[in-house]
Amino acid sequence: MNIAVRKPLLGSALSGFLGQNRKILIDGKWVQAQNGQTFEVEDPATQEIIAHVPLGDKADIDLAVAAARRAFDSGPWSRMSPGERSRIVWKLGDLLEKYADEFAELEALDNGKPVTNARKGDVQGSIEMFRYMAGWATRLNGETIQVSSPGNWHAYTLREPVGVVGQIIPWNFPLMMAAWKLAPALASGCTIVLKPAEQTPLSALRFGELIQEAGIPDGVVNIVTGFGETAGAALAAHPDVDKVAFTGSTEVGKIIVRAAAGNLKRVSLELGGKSPAIVFPDADLDLAIAGTADAIFYNQGQCCTAGSRLFAHKSVYDKVVAGVAAAAGKLKIGHGLDPTVNLGPLVSKEQHDRVKGFLDSGRKEGAEVVTGGKIAGNQGYFVEPTVLAKTNRDMRVVREEIFGPVVCVQSFDDDSLEAVAKFANDTEYGLQASVWTRNLKTAHMMARKIKAGTICINTHNYGDPAWPFGGYKQSGWGREMGKEVMEHYTETKSVAARL
Repeated sequence: MNIAVRKPLLGSALSGFLGQNRKILIDGKWVQAQNGQTFEVEDPATQEIIAHVPLGDKADIDLAVAAARRAFDSGPWSRMSPGERSRIVWKLGDLLEKYADEFAELEALDNGKPVTNARKGDVQGSIEMFRYMAGWATRLNGETIQVSSPGNWHAYTLREPVGVVGQIIPWNFPLMMAAWKLAPALASGCTIVLKPAEQTPLSALRFGELIQEAGIPDGVVNIVTGFGETAGAALAAHPDVDKVAFTGSTEVGKIIVRAAAGNLKRVSLELGGKSPAIVFPDADLDLAIAGTADAIFYNQGQCCTAGSRLFAHKSVYDKVVAGVAAAAGKLKIGHGLDPTVNLGPLVSKEQHDRVKGFLDSGRKEGAEVVTGGKIAGNQGYFVEPTVLAKTNRDMRVVREEIFGPVVCVQSFDDDSLEAVAKFANDTEYGLQASVWTRNLKTAHMMARKIKAGTICINTHNYGDPAWPFGGYKQSGWGREMGKEVMEHYTETKSVAARL
Protein backbone atom coordinates (compact mmCIF):
# COMPACT_ATOMS: atom_id res chain seq x y z
CA MET A 1 0.00 0.00 0.00
CA ASN A 2 1.35 3.39 -1.04
CA ILE A 3 2.29 5.55 1.97
CA ALA A 4 3.71 9.07 1.74
CA VAL A 5 4.35 10.62 5.15
CA ARG A 6 6.83 13.39 4.41
CA LYS A 7 5.30 16.75 5.23
CA PRO A 8 5.13 19.10 2.20
CA LEU A 9 6.17 22.72 2.60
CA LEU A 10 3.63 25.04 4.20
CA GLY A 11 2.29 28.16 2.56
CA SER A 12 3.76 31.40 3.85
CA ALA A 13 0.49 32.57 5.43
CA LEU A 14 0.09 29.34 7.38
CA SER A 15 3.74 29.35 8.45
CA GLY A 16 3.27 32.87 9.78
CA PHE A 17 0.14 31.89 11.69
CA LEU A 18 1.84 28.91 13.32
CA GLY A 19 4.87 30.98 14.19
CA GLN A 20 2.88 33.45 16.27
CA ASN A 21 2.23 33.24 20.00
CA ARG A 22 -1.30 31.87 20.02
CA LYS A 23 -3.86 33.30 22.46
CA ILE A 24 -7.55 32.91 23.25
CA LEU A 25 -10.27 35.42 22.36
CA ILE A 26 -12.25 36.95 25.24
CA ASP A 27 -14.28 40.16 24.94
CA GLY A 28 -12.56 41.16 21.73
CA LYS A 29 -9.04 40.76 23.12
CA TRP A 30 -6.45 38.06 22.49
CA VAL A 31 -5.17 36.98 25.90
CA GLN A 32 -3.23 34.20 27.59
CA ALA A 33 -5.00 31.72 29.83
CA GLN A 34 -5.37 32.92 33.41
CA ASN A 35 -3.06 30.16 34.64
CA GLY A 36 -0.38 31.10 32.11
CA GLN A 37 -0.15 27.50 30.88
CA THR A 38 -0.21 26.13 27.34
CA PHE A 39 -0.53 22.73 25.74
CA GLU A 40 0.96 21.21 22.61
CA VAL A 41 -0.74 20.80 19.24
CA GLU A 42 0.52 17.85 17.21
CA ASP A 43 0.70 17.05 13.51
CA PRO A 44 -0.82 13.54 13.49
CA ALA A 45 1.03 12.57 10.32
CA THR A 46 4.53 13.25 11.69
CA GLN A 47 3.93 13.45 15.46
CA GLU A 48 5.73 16.81 15.43
CA ILE A 49 4.62 19.66 17.69
CA ILE A 50 3.35 22.44 15.44
CA ALA A 51 1.98 24.95 17.96
CA HIS A 52 1.30 25.73 21.60
CA VAL A 53 -2.10 27.14 22.62
CA PRO A 54 -3.43 28.43 25.96
CA LEU A 55 -4.62 25.83 28.46
CA GLY A 56 -7.90 27.50 29.31
CA ASP A 57 -9.94 26.26 32.26
CA LYS A 58 -12.84 27.36 34.48
CA ALA A 59 -11.36 30.80 35.18
CA ASP A 60 -11.18 31.58 31.46
CA ILE A 61 -14.65 30.18 30.83
CA ASP A 62 -16.00 32.44 33.60
CA LEU A 63 -14.45 35.49 31.93
CA ALA A 64 -15.70 34.45 28.49
CA VAL A 65 -19.25 33.82 29.70
CA ALA A 66 -19.28 37.16 31.53
CA ALA A 67 -18.18 38.89 28.32
CA ALA A 68 -20.86 37.07 26.31
CA ARG A 69 -23.49 37.99 28.91
CA ARG A 70 -22.56 41.68 28.79
CA ALA A 71 -22.57 41.61 25.00
CA PHE A 72 -26.01 40.03 24.97
CA ASP A 73 -27.66 42.07 27.72
CA SER A 74 -26.24 45.49 26.91
CA GLY A 75 -24.37 45.19 23.62
CA PRO A 76 -25.61 45.97 20.11
CA TRP A 77 -25.66 42.49 18.59
CA SER A 78 -29.06 41.16 19.70
CA ARG A 79 -30.60 44.60 19.10
CA MET A 80 -29.05 45.05 15.67
CA SER A 81 -31.43 45.06 12.73
CA PRO A 82 -31.85 41.63 11.12
CA GLY A 83 -30.58 43.00 7.82
CA GLU A 84 -27.37 44.32 9.34
CA ARG A 85 -26.76 41.07 11.22
CA SER A 86 -27.40 39.15 8.01
CA ARG A 87 -24.80 41.17 6.12
CA ILE A 88 -22.15 40.50 8.77
CA VAL A 89 -22.83 36.76 8.87
CA TRP A 90 -22.63 36.70 5.06
CA LYS A 91 -19.32 38.56 5.28
CA LEU A 92 -17.92 35.72 7.38
CA GLY A 93 -18.58 33.43 4.43
CA ASP A 94 -16.84 35.86 2.09
CA LEU A 95 -13.81 36.11 4.37
CA LEU A 96 -13.63 32.35 4.69
CA GLU A 97 -13.68 32.12 0.89
CA LYS A 98 -10.88 34.69 0.71
CA TYR A 99 -8.67 32.58 2.99
CA ALA A 100 -10.00 29.20 1.85
CA ASP A 101 -6.68 27.66 0.86
CA GLU A 102 -5.10 28.67 4.15
CA PHE A 103 -7.93 27.09 6.15
CA ALA A 104 -7.74 23.91 4.06
CA GLU A 105 -4.03 23.58 4.79
CA LEU A 106 -4.61 24.29 8.47
CA GLU A 107 -7.24 21.54 8.71
CA ALA A 108 -4.98 19.10 6.88
CA LEU A 109 -2.07 19.88 9.20
CA ASP A 110 -4.02 19.92 12.47
CA ASN A 111 -6.51 17.11 11.85
CA GLY A 112 -4.61 15.05 9.27
CA LYS A 113 -7.33 14.98 6.62
CA PRO A 114 -6.40 15.28 2.91
CA VAL A 115 -6.13 18.93 1.90
CA THR A 116 -8.23 18.37 -1.22
CA ASN A 117 -11.09 17.02 0.90
CA ALA A 118 -10.69 19.88 3.35
CA ARG A 119 -10.92 22.45 0.57
CA LYS A 120 -13.89 20.94 -1.26
CA GLY A 121 -15.77 19.67 1.77
CA ASP A 122 -14.91 21.36 5.05
CA VAL A 123 -14.08 24.86 3.86
CA GLN A 124 -16.62 25.12 1.06
CA GLY A 125 -19.30 23.62 3.29
CA SER A 126 -18.51 26.21 5.95
CA ILE A 127 -18.70 29.06 3.45
CA GLU A 128 -22.13 27.89 2.30
CA MET A 129 -23.29 27.47 5.89
CA PHE A 130 -22.62 31.12 6.73
CA ARG A 131 -24.29 32.28 3.54
CA TYR A 132 -27.36 30.14 4.07
CA MET A 133 -27.77 31.09 7.72
CA ALA A 134 -27.27 34.78 6.93
CA GLY A 135 -30.69 34.65 5.29
CA TRP A 136 -32.35 33.35 8.44
CA ALA A 137 -31.52 36.56 10.32
CA THR A 138 -34.32 38.25 8.37
CA ARG A 139 -36.78 35.34 8.55
CA LEU A 140 -37.20 34.79 12.28
CA ASN A 141 -40.84 35.79 12.36
CA GLY A 142 -43.62 35.29 14.86
CA GLU A 143 -47.24 34.86 13.85
CA THR A 144 -50.68 36.11 14.74
CA ILE A 145 -52.94 33.56 16.41
CA GLN A 146 -56.72 33.24 16.19
CA VAL A 147 -57.72 32.41 19.78
CA SER A 148 -61.11 31.13 21.00
CA SER A 149 -61.25 32.81 24.42
CA PRO A 150 -64.30 35.01 25.15
CA GLY A 151 -63.73 38.63 24.29
CA ASN A 152 -61.74 40.49 21.69
CA TRP A 153 -58.03 39.59 21.60
CA HIS A 154 -54.91 40.30 19.62
CA ALA A 155 -52.62 37.30 20.18
CA TYR A 156 -49.26 36.84 18.56
CA THR A 157 -45.79 35.37 19.03
CA LEU A 158 -42.29 36.81 18.90
CA ARG A 159 -39.04 35.01 18.15
CA GLU A 160 -36.16 36.17 20.32
CA PRO A 161 -32.55 34.97 20.68
CA VAL A 162 -32.10 32.44 23.48
CA GLY A 163 -29.13 34.32 25.00
CA VAL A 164 -25.61 33.13 25.83
CA VAL A 165 -24.69 29.90 24.09
CA GLY A 166 -21.87 27.51 24.94
CA GLN A 167 -20.66 25.56 21.91
CA ILE A 168 -18.36 22.55 22.18
CA ILE A 169 -17.10 21.19 18.87
CA PRO A 170 -15.27 17.97 17.90
CA TRP A 171 -11.97 17.24 16.23
CA ASN A 172 -13.13 15.37 13.11
CA PHE A 173 -14.45 18.45 11.23
CA PRO A 174 -13.10 21.34 13.32
CA LEU A 175 -13.90 24.25 11.01
CA MET A 176 -17.16 22.92 9.63
CA MET A 177 -18.56 22.03 13.05
CA ALA A 178 -17.70 25.54 14.24
CA ALA A 179 -19.57 26.94 11.23
CA TRP A 180 -22.57 24.69 11.87
CA LYS A 181 -22.89 26.15 15.35
CA LEU A 182 -21.68 29.73 14.98
CA ALA A 183 -23.72 30.63 11.90
CA PRO A 184 -27.24 30.00 13.25
CA ALA A 185 -26.38 31.38 16.69
CA LEU A 186 -25.06 34.60 15.18
CA ALA A 187 -27.97 34.93 12.76
CA SER A 188 -30.43 34.67 15.63
CA GLY A 189 -28.66 37.33 17.73
CA CYS A 190 -27.10 35.08 20.38
CA THR A 191 -23.67 35.57 21.92
CA ILE A 192 -21.25 32.68 22.12
CA VAL A 193 -18.45 30.95 23.98
CA LEU A 194 -16.82 28.43 21.65
CA LYS A 195 -14.65 25.59 23.00
CA PRO A 196 -12.82 23.74 20.19
CA ALA A 197 -11.50 20.21 20.64
CA GLU A 198 -8.10 20.12 22.30
CA GLN A 199 -6.75 17.95 19.46
CA THR A 200 -7.64 20.51 16.77
CA PRO A 201 -7.85 24.08 18.13
CA LEU A 202 -6.07 25.96 15.35
CA SER A 203 -8.79 26.65 12.79
CA ALA A 204 -11.09 28.03 15.50
CA LEU A 205 -8.38 30.46 16.62
CA ARG A 206 -7.71 31.52 13.06
CA PHE A 207 -11.44 31.98 12.52
CA GLY A 208 -11.49 34.25 15.56
CA GLU A 209 -9.41 36.67 13.52
CA LEU A 210 -12.09 36.61 10.82
CA ILE A 211 -14.72 37.32 13.49
CA GLN A 212 -12.92 40.55 14.25
CA GLU A 213 -12.26 41.37 10.60
CA ALA A 214 -15.98 40.99 9.85
CA GLY A 215 -16.83 43.64 12.43
CA ILE A 216 -18.66 41.50 14.97
CA PRO A 217 -18.78 43.45 18.26
CA ASP A 218 -16.51 42.53 21.16
CA GLY A 219 -17.80 39.77 23.40
CA VAL A 220 -20.23 38.34 20.87
CA VAL A 221 -17.90 35.44 20.03
CA ASN A 222 -15.36 34.25 22.60
CA ILE A 223 -13.02 31.33 21.90
CA VAL A 224 -11.38 29.38 24.72
CA THR A 225 -9.00 26.48 24.07
CA GLY A 226 -8.53 23.80 26.69
CA PHE A 227 -9.47 20.26 27.66
CA GLY A 228 -12.98 18.88 27.77
CA GLU A 229 -12.84 17.78 31.39
CA THR A 230 -11.91 21.31 32.54
CA ALA A 231 -12.91 24.06 30.09
CA GLY A 232 -15.66 22.03 28.42
CA ALA A 233 -17.14 20.86 31.71
CA ALA A 234 -17.11 24.39 33.11
CA LEU A 235 -18.92 25.69 30.03
CA ALA A 236 -21.60 22.99 30.12
CA ALA A 237 -22.29 23.58 33.81
CA HIS A 238 -22.05 27.37 33.85
CA PRO A 239 -25.16 28.93 35.44
CA ASP A 240 -25.07 31.97 33.16
CA VAL A 241 -25.14 29.97 29.92
CA ASP A 242 -28.65 29.68 28.46
CA LYS A 243 -27.96 26.88 25.99
CA VAL A 244 -25.18 24.42 25.24
CA ALA A 245 -24.65 22.83 21.82
CA PHE A 246 -22.35 19.81 21.67
CA THR A 247 -21.05 17.57 18.91
CA GLY A 248 -19.02 14.54 19.94
CA SER A 249 -19.33 11.08 21.41
CA THR A 250 -22.50 9.74 23.00
CA GLU A 251 -20.59 9.05 26.21
CA VAL A 252 -19.55 12.70 26.58
CA GLY A 253 -23.00 13.85 25.45
CA LYS A 254 -24.51 12.17 28.49
CA ILE A 255 -22.01 13.99 30.71
CA ILE A 256 -23.05 17.28 29.06
CA VAL A 257 -26.69 16.58 29.88
CA ARG A 258 -25.91 15.98 33.55
CA ALA A 259 -23.77 19.12 33.73
CA ALA A 260 -26.50 21.23 32.13
CA ALA A 261 -29.13 20.20 34.66
CA GLY A 262 -28.08 22.82 37.22
CA ASN A 263 -29.93 25.69 35.57
CA LEU A 264 -31.93 23.53 33.11
CA LYS A 265 -30.18 25.16 30.17
CA ARG A 266 -31.24 24.07 26.73
CA VAL A 267 -29.16 21.26 25.25
CA SER A 268 -28.71 20.09 21.66
CA LEU A 269 -26.53 17.06 20.96
CA GLU A 270 -25.11 15.62 17.75
CA LEU A 271 -23.55 12.35 18.85
CA GLY A 272 -22.30 9.01 17.60
CA GLY A 273 -23.49 6.66 14.90
CA LYS A 274 -23.16 3.16 13.52
CA SER A 275 -24.73 3.84 10.17
CA PRO A 276 -25.94 1.04 7.90
CA ALA A 277 -25.39 1.05 4.15
CA ILE A 278 -27.76 -1.43 2.49
CA VAL A 279 -27.07 -2.74 -1.02
CA PHE A 280 -30.04 -4.42 -2.67
CA PRO A 281 -29.60 -6.92 -5.52
CA ASP A 282 -30.88 -4.49 -8.17
CA ALA A 283 -28.45 -1.72 -7.21
CA ASP A 284 -26.07 -0.13 -9.70
CA LEU A 285 -23.07 -2.00 -8.32
CA ASP A 286 -20.43 0.35 -9.70
CA LEU A 287 -22.18 3.25 -7.98
CA ALA A 288 -22.87 1.28 -4.80
CA ILE A 289 -19.31 -0.04 -4.44
CA ALA A 290 -17.73 3.36 -4.96
CA GLY A 291 -20.31 5.01 -2.70
CA THR A 292 -20.10 2.56 0.18
CA ALA A 293 -16.29 2.63 0.05
CA ASP A 294 -16.35 6.41 0.29
CA ALA A 295 -18.96 6.13 3.05
CA ILE A 296 -16.42 4.47 5.35
CA PHE A 297 -13.02 5.69 4.15
CA TYR A 298 -13.83 9.40 3.79
CA ASN A 299 -12.06 11.41 6.50
CA GLN A 300 -10.34 8.19 7.59
CA GLY A 301 -13.68 6.88 8.79
CA GLN A 302 -13.75 9.62 11.41
CA CYS A 303 -17.34 10.61 10.60
CA CYS A 304 -20.33 10.18 12.89
CA THR A 305 -22.26 9.15 9.76
CA ALA A 306 -19.62 6.70 8.48
CA GLY A 307 -21.19 3.70 6.74
CA SER A 308 -19.47 1.27 9.07
CA ARG A 309 -22.11 -1.49 8.82
CA LEU A 310 -22.39 -2.63 5.22
CA PHE A 311 -25.27 -4.99 4.40
CA ALA A 312 -25.20 -6.61 0.95
CA HIS A 313 -27.76 -9.03 -0.47
CA LYS A 314 -26.34 -12.54 -0.81
CA SER A 315 -26.63 -12.37 -4.61
CA VAL A 316 -24.22 -9.41 -4.78
CA TYR A 317 -22.31 -9.90 -1.51
CA ASP A 318 -19.09 -11.28 -3.04
CA LYS A 319 -18.95 -8.54 -5.68
CA VAL A 320 -19.53 -5.81 -3.10
CA VAL A 321 -16.88 -7.14 -0.73
CA ALA A 322 -14.34 -7.53 -3.53
CA GLY A 323 -15.16 -4.09 -4.94
CA VAL A 324 -14.87 -2.23 -1.63
CA ALA A 325 -11.63 -4.08 -0.87
CA ALA A 326 -10.25 -3.11 -4.27
CA ALA A 327 -11.22 0.52 -3.65
CA ALA A 328 -9.41 0.40 -0.31
CA GLY A 329 -6.29 -0.92 -1.98
CA LYS A 330 -6.17 2.02 -4.40
CA LEU A 331 -6.14 4.65 -1.67
CA LYS A 332 -2.91 6.56 -1.22
CA ILE A 333 -2.05 7.01 2.45
CA GLY A 334 0.08 9.92 3.53
CA HIS A 335 0.40 13.42 4.87
CA GLY A 336 -2.79 15.40 4.38
CA LEU A 337 -0.93 18.33 2.85
CA ASP A 338 0.09 16.15 -0.12
CA PRO A 339 -2.61 16.85 -2.75
CA THR A 340 -2.25 13.34 -4.17
CA VAL A 341 -3.12 11.70 -0.83
CA ASN A 342 -6.69 10.55 -0.19
CA LEU A 343 -6.32 8.88 3.23
CA GLY A 344 -4.56 10.73 6.02
CA PRO A 345 -3.71 9.69 9.58
CA LEU A 346 -6.09 9.33 12.48
CA VAL A 347 -6.20 12.42 14.63
CA SER A 348 -4.25 11.26 17.69
CA LYS A 349 -2.44 8.44 19.44
CA GLU A 350 -5.53 7.85 21.56
CA GLN A 351 -7.67 7.33 18.47
CA HIS A 352 -4.93 5.25 16.83
CA ASP A 353 -4.80 2.93 19.82
CA ARG A 354 -8.59 2.73 19.93
CA VAL A 355 -8.89 1.62 16.30
CA LYS A 356 -6.05 -0.87 16.69
CA GLY A 357 -7.91 -2.33 19.66
CA PHE A 358 -11.02 -2.82 17.55
CA LEU A 359 -8.99 -4.53 14.81
CA ASP A 360 -7.54 -6.93 17.37
CA SER A 361 -11.02 -7.55 18.78
CA GLY A 362 -12.46 -8.25 15.33
CA ARG A 363 -9.83 -10.89 14.59
CA LYS A 364 -10.29 -12.49 18.00
CA GLU A 365 -14.06 -12.72 17.51
CA GLY A 366 -13.74 -14.36 14.12
CA ALA A 367 -14.04 -11.59 11.54
CA GLU A 368 -12.28 -12.23 8.23
CA VAL A 369 -9.80 -9.51 7.27
CA VAL A 370 -10.33 -9.15 3.51
CA THR A 371 -7.89 -6.24 3.21
CA GLY A 372 -6.01 -3.94 5.56
CA GLY A 373 -6.25 -4.63 9.26
CA LYS A 374 -2.86 -3.27 10.21
CA ILE A 375 -1.09 -0.14 11.37
CA ALA A 376 0.49 1.61 8.38
CA GLY A 377 4.05 2.97 8.43
CA ASN A 378 6.31 3.64 11.39
CA GLN A 379 5.59 7.34 11.83
CA GLY A 380 2.28 9.08 12.42
CA TYR A 381 -1.12 7.64 13.30
CA PHE A 382 -1.90 5.74 10.11
CA VAL A 383 -4.18 2.73 9.82
CA GLU A 384 -4.80 0.74 6.67
CA PRO A 385 -8.31 0.97 5.23
CA THR A 386 -9.89 -2.27 6.36
CA VAL A 387 -12.70 -4.53 5.17
CA LEU A 388 -13.96 -7.12 7.67
CA ALA A 389 -16.20 -9.88 6.30
CA LYS A 390 -18.12 -12.64 8.06
CA THR A 391 -19.12 -10.29 10.83
CA ASN A 392 -22.23 -10.50 13.01
CA ARG A 393 -24.14 -8.38 15.49
CA ASP A 394 -22.48 -9.98 18.52
CA MET A 395 -19.04 -8.61 17.61
CA ARG A 396 -17.75 -5.39 19.20
CA VAL A 397 -16.72 -4.10 15.78
CA VAL A 398 -20.35 -4.30 14.68
CA ARG A 399 -21.97 -2.97 17.85
CA GLU A 400 -19.65 -0.11 18.83
CA GLU A 401 -18.55 3.02 17.00
CA ILE A 402 -14.97 2.54 15.80
CA PHE A 403 -14.42 5.96 14.23
CA GLY A 404 -11.78 4.69 11.87
CA PRO A 405 -11.47 3.32 8.30
CA VAL A 406 -12.98 -0.06 9.17
CA VAL A 407 -16.14 -1.47 7.57
CA CYS A 408 -17.99 -4.59 8.75
CA VAL A 409 -19.79 -6.42 5.95
CA GLN A 410 -22.78 -8.68 6.51
CA SER A 411 -25.02 -10.45 4.00
CA PHE A 412 -28.78 -10.73 4.03
CA ASP A 413 -30.98 -13.13 2.09
CA ASP A 414 -34.44 -12.07 3.16
CA ASP A 415 -36.25 -9.98 0.56
CA SER A 416 -38.70 -8.67 3.15
CA LEU A 417 -38.12 -4.96 3.69
CA GLU A 418 -39.27 -5.37 7.29
CA ALA A 419 -36.53 -7.92 7.90
CA VAL A 420 -33.87 -5.77 6.24
CA ALA A 421 -34.96 -2.75 8.25
CA LYS A 422 -34.69 -4.84 11.41
CA PHE A 423 -31.00 -5.47 10.60
CA ALA A 424 -30.43 -1.78 9.98
CA ASN A 425 -32.18 -0.73 13.19
CA ASP A 426 -30.32 -3.23 15.37
CA THR A 427 -28.18 -0.56 17.01
CA GLU A 428 -28.45 1.96 19.83
CA TYR A 429 -27.69 4.70 17.29
CA GLY A 430 -29.80 6.27 14.57
CA LEU A 431 -27.92 9.03 12.79
CA GLN A 432 -27.75 8.15 9.09
CA ALA A 433 -28.41 5.26 6.72
CA SER A 434 -28.03 4.72 3.01
CA VAL A 435 -30.08 2.56 0.66
CA TRP A 436 -28.67 1.45 -2.68
CA THR A 437 -31.28 0.33 -5.21
CA ARG A 438 -32.83 1.19 -8.58
CA ASN A 439 -36.32 0.52 -7.23
CA LEU A 440 -38.01 3.73 -6.10
CA LYS A 441 -40.58 1.88 -4.01
CA THR A 442 -37.87 -0.04 -2.18
CA ALA A 443 -35.87 3.14 -1.59
CA HIS A 444 -38.70 5.19 -0.15
CA MET A 445 -40.26 2.36 1.84
CA MET A 446 -36.87 1.69 3.46
CA ALA A 447 -36.54 5.41 4.19
CA ARG A 448 -39.75 5.14 6.21
CA LYS A 449 -38.75 1.97 8.04
CA ILE A 450 -35.21 2.83 9.10
CA LYS A 451 -34.97 4.60 12.45
CA ALA A 452 -32.42 7.28 11.63
CA GLY A 453 -32.53 11.05 11.38
CA THR A 454 -31.06 11.21 7.87
CA ILE A 455 -31.59 8.76 5.03
CA CYS A 456 -29.53 8.78 1.82
CA ILE A 457 -30.63 7.02 -1.34
CA ASN A 458 -27.81 5.96 -3.69
CA THR A 459 -25.36 8.17 -1.80
CA HIS A 460 -23.92 8.46 1.72
CA ASN A 461 -22.49 11.19 3.96
CA TYR A 462 -24.78 13.71 2.29
CA GLY A 463 -25.21 17.15 3.79
CA ASP A 464 -26.45 20.61 2.84
CA PRO A 465 -27.06 23.76 4.90
CA ALA A 466 -30.79 23.58 4.12
CA TRP A 467 -31.07 19.85 5.02
CA PRO A 468 -31.80 19.20 8.73
CA PHE A 469 -29.20 16.90 10.26
CA GLY A 470 -29.44 14.91 13.48
CA GLY A 471 -30.25 11.55 14.93
CA TYR A 472 -32.70 9.22 16.59
CA LYS A 473 -32.02 7.25 19.78
CA GLN A 474 -28.53 7.72 21.24
CA SER A 475 -27.34 9.71 18.24
CA GLY A 476 -28.53 12.91 19.86
CA TRP A 477 -31.15 15.56 20.49
CA GLY A 478 -32.29 18.16 18.00
CA ARG A 479 -31.15 19.08 14.52
CA GLU A 480 -28.31 21.02 12.97
CA MET A 481 -28.81 23.03 9.77
CA GLY A 482 -32.02 23.85 7.96
CA LYS A 483 -34.78 25.94 9.50
CA GLU A 484 -35.01 23.43 12.36
CA VAL A 485 -31.71 24.54 13.90
CA MET A 486 -33.12 28.01 14.51
CA GLU A 487 -35.48 26.52 17.10
CA HIS A 488 -32.42 25.84 19.27
CA TYR A 489 -31.23 29.43 19.23
CA THR A 490 -34.54 31.25 19.68
CA GLU A 491 -37.27 31.50 22.29
CA THR A 492 -40.93 31.81 21.36
CA LYS A 493 -42.68 34.53 23.34
CA SER A 494 -46.50 34.54 23.31
CA VAL A 495 -48.33 37.86 23.70
CA ALA A 496 -52.05 38.38 24.30
CA ALA A 497 -53.69 41.82 24.38
CA ARG A 498 -57.33 42.43 25.37
CA LEU A 499 -58.73 44.91 22.85
